Amino acid sequence: MDYNLEGVEFIPLCDLLKVLGLCQTGGHAKLVISHGEVMVDGVVELRKRCKIRKNQTVEYNGQKISIKES
Repeated sequence: MDYNLEGVEFIPLCDLLKVLGLCQTGGHAKLVISHGEVMVDGVVELRKRCKIRKNQTVEYNGQKISIKES
């Protein structure tokens, strides 16, 4: 799955999970991040508002998201 950053430098990790529909709410996204269920570039990420930028990869719940710049 790809996500295109359009006109922004980054997206907070919790917002990315919510926007893509992988989590129904921002609260749920923050919960799964704090439980260590999300990886960024192959490393468990515990920072809820970690800045996700182009060329990074996010993995959660069997989904792999590649961040692109449009």
